[in-house]
Amino acid sequence: MIDIHYIEEHPEEVRERLKKKNWDFDPKPVLDLIEERRSLRHEVEAAKAEQNRLSGLVPAKKKAGEDVRPIFEEVKKIGAENKAKEERLKEVEDGIKALVEVLPNLPDPDLAPGGKEDNEPIYKWGTPRKFDPKTMKDHVELAESLGLIDYKRAAKVSGSGTWIYTGLGARLEWALINYFVANHLADGYEMILPPHILNYESGYTAGQFPKFQDEVFWLQGMEPRKFILPTAETALVNLYRNEILSYKDLPKKFFAYTPCYRKEAGSYRTEERGMIRGYQFNKVEMVQYTTDDGSDAAFEELVKKAQRLIEGLGLAYQVDKLAAADCSHSMARTYDIEVYIPSMGIYKEVSSVSNARDYQARRGMIRYKDEAGKTHFCHTLNGSGLATSRVFPALLEENQQPDGSVVIPEVLRPFMGGVSKIEPKK
Repeated sequence: MIDIHYIEEHPEEVRERLKKKNWDFDPKPVLDLIEERRSLRHEVEAAKAEQNRLSGLVPAKKKAGEDVRPIFEEVKKIGAENKAKEERLKEVEDGIKALVEVLPNLPDPDLAPGGKEDNEPIYKWGTPRKFDPKTMKDHVELAESLGLIDYKRAAKVSGSGTWIYTGLGARLEWALINYFVANHLADGYEMILPPHILNYESGYTAGQFPKFQDEVFWLQGMEPRKFILPTAETALVNLYRNEILSYKDLPKKFFAYTPCYRKEAGSYRTEERGMIRGYQFNKVEMVQYTTDDGSDAAFEELVKKAQRLIEGLGLAYQVDKLAAADCSHSMARTYDIEVYIPSMGIYKEVSSVSNARDYQARRGMIRYKDEAGKTHFCHTLNGSGLATSRVFPALLEENQQPDGSVVIPEVLRPFMGGVSKIEPKK
């Protein structure tokens, strides 16, 4: 959530920065309610002070034998008037929250305005292999010919937008996850296995609710309502909700492996068939909690970690600095790390590294005390490390051989029981 005081002090700056996210924000309704809230608070406090003053006169007047009924009547009258003002104050505060909680995070000032078409590639690594179009197989053909994925039976037991890993395909998927886990552990990150069923407050803190609450899978028949996590980030950024940490505890570095469940999936583009987009996919997610002056360094660390994982697999990739409107709702800054998919001739995202600044922490009241004992909101960051559903296709396509086999990258072989190549079934 954007700091309400910041909106009050810099309304035009907020308007212009949100415009970069293609968000039309008129600060006047918020400012009007803030002014009304200020006035009501003053009136409520003044009335309470007057009640206390009048009540303080009672003992002396009683002692002097004077009638104190007029004082009690006046106190009662002020109390009734004040109750109405307090009710209106609650309405005003709810109104401010309703207007502000739907706003996206302010994009960092250096981001370009606009959407996906305005993203800026800032780094490339590796040279994509060139294949003869007549003999090259895409990842769907390779996965089926090598017995790695069963799309037909997945459709039978679940429906479209799903797949089943089989045999060496299941082992390869698990090897990728183990490779990611081993690297994060070596870097000193703490491993978390969070629940997959989350409450509304978790979605709210992450910034997905209320605006995007229709984009997750809700469980029916549960009260209070619960949903299935779309990413481990949603759980990890809630670990310290409504808590105050010490600056000595920061940064906190976590990672989690979970399946991710997305409503938006499905092959709505012909090139996004197979595993490129699905309702369920596996991902290892990194999250950091930092001080407000430590998040920039944390962001660079997360980007470099994602890069190292892809480089270890030998896959060509690029890093995109996202334009403001292509950053997700809760994020102030995002870099996408994208691997090259030869059959598609384009780079596809396997990791998004994002800095939410204090946006999520304000929603979840996640704070820390500095050396002087002053309370600040934490900064939260997240990054995929990595999502497998596009790494797997890139790995198959980039490492395919003329005989139809696929070479396993060396870093995965220890997790594959020494298997170095997947051969076509004879």
